[in-house]
Amino acid sequence: MSSASLFDDPALPPPSRPASALAGAPGAVVPLAERLRPSSIDEVIGQAHLLGPGKPLRVAFERRRLHSMILWGPPGVGKTTLARLMAGAMDAQFIVLSAVLAGVKDIREAVERAQAARSTGLPTVVFVDEVHRFNKAQQDAFLPHVESGLFTFLGATTENPSFEVNSALLSRSTVHVLKSLDAAELGQLLDRAAALLATPPLSPGARERLLAHADGDARRLLNAFDHVASLAAASPGLDAVAEDLLERALGEQLRRYDKGGDHFYDSISALHKSVRGSDPDAALYWLVRMLDGGADPRYLARRIVRMASEDIGLADPRGLRMALDAAEVYARLGSPEGELALAQAVLYLAVAPKSNAAYTAYKAAVALVKADGSRPVPPHLRNAPTRLMKDLGFGAGYRYAHDEADGFAAGERYFPDGLAPQRFYEPVPRGLELRIGEKLQELRRRNAEAEAAPSFVPGPDVTPDASV
Repeated sequence: MSSASLFDDPALPPPSRPASALAGAPGAVVPLAERLRPSSIDEVIGQAHLLGPGKPLRVAFERRRLHSMILWGPPGVGKTTLARLMAGAMDAQFIVLSAVLAGVKDIREAVERAQAARSTGLPTVVFVDEVHRFNKAQQDAFLPHVESGLFTFLGATTENPSFEVNSALLSRSTVHVLKSLDAAELGQLLDRAAALLATPPLSPGARERLLAHADGDARRLLNAFDHVASLAAASPGLDAVAEDLLERALGEQLRRYDKGGDHFYDSISALHKSVRGSDPDAALYWLVRMLDGGADPRYLARRIVRMASEDIGLADPRGLRMALDAAEVYARLGSPEGELALAQAVLYLAVAPKSNAAYTAYKAAVALVKADGSRPVPPHLRNAPTRLMKDLGFGAGYRYAHDEADGFAAGERYFPDGLAPQRFYEPVPRGLELRIGEKLQELRRRNAEAEAAPSFVPGPDVTPDASV
C-alpha cells in the first residue's frame, strides 16, 4: 500500500518511513520536531505507563488490534505521533480531521472514504485533532459509524474529555491520559536533536534552562533548540552554547518554571484547592501559572464557575454570579484584558465563605434516585389541567402554600408515597447559609408540630422520618 493511501496530508510522513528522510528534499524546510518524529513505537520517548511491556497501547500495537480511543494530554507529548503509528501498525487508511477547520461535511466525506475502503477490505482510522472543539452535532455524527465498526475513531485533546466530549462518544471510546515529559525524557530528546544537528554542546546551565523552558512539551523543546542551533551555526568557533546565547535565542519566551513542571490537570487541581482553602494569593498564583502555560482561559472560566457552585454555594450566592460575569467579560474582551476578570473572580471565591452543602446534597439525591428507582408522583402533587385529571383526583388535597400562614403549609408532604422524607441539604454555619439553616430549623419544627397534631393524617405508606 502506498503512503498516499495511508496518509491524507502529503506533509505527514508515514510511520514506516523515517521523518528525517524528508530533511534532504530540495527546497524543503522541515521543522526539527518533524524530522525527529518517531517512525516506530520503540522510538517514542515517554508514556511508559501506556507503551511499556504489557501496557495498553503496547499490547494494541503488538496484537495489531486497535480500539476507538481519546488521547488526552498537554501539548507536545506525542498524541499525533501515536495516532500515526497505530494506523501504520494496522496498515489502515489514515484520515486526519482538524476539529478547528472541519465540519459535518468533512465528516461525511470521511465516512464515504471509509465505506469505499471497506469494500476493498482496507480498514480506516479517523484521527480528529483537538476533538474538544467539535460541537455536539459534529461529535454525534461519528456515533453510528463508530458503533458499526466502519472506522476506528482516534481523538486527541488537551481538554478534559469528561467536560468537552459528548457522553455518548465518550462511552464508546477508551480515554488514555498522556503525561508531560519529565526532565530525563526531555534530556533524551535533546540528545537526539543535538546529534542530528551536530551543534556545539550546551553548557550545564544552558541545558537546564532549556529543559525548564520546555516545561514537559517535546515540540516546544525542539523548536527552541532548532533556533538555538541556528544561532550557534552563525557563530564560528563556538565551543559551547552558554546561557547568554540561549537567552538571545529565546528572548521573552524564556520563562522560569518549577523543576519538573506540573501537569495541566494537577495545576487546575491546585487552583481549585487553593480557592477551597481560602488562600487568595495561592489561587492567583495557580491561575497565572495556567494562563502563562497556555491554558485556554475559557476552560478556566468554566472551572471557576464550577468552584462557585461546589465550594461556595449558598454561603455566598454572589460568587456564582461573579464567576458567570467573569466568563462573560472574557468572552467579550478576550486576552489579555479579559483575564483580569478571571483573576477578580478567583480572588472573590477564595475569600468568600465556603460551603459544599449544595454539592453534597446534590450527590446524595443522585445516589438515592439511582438506587431507589422511579416512584409515582403522589396524586395531590400531580398536575391537573383537564377535567378528566381532576376527576381522577389529580391535585386533590394539595395545600397552596401562599394561602397558608407565613406562606408555609406545615405538615404538607412532597416526597413520593412510601419514601420517608429525606434530608439531603444541611447548611453550614457560615455566610448566608447560617441564616438559611436557622430558617430550615424553624420550618422543620413547625412540620413536626403539624405531624404530631391529631388532625394530621399522613399519606398512604408514609413512614415519617423521626429526625424531621
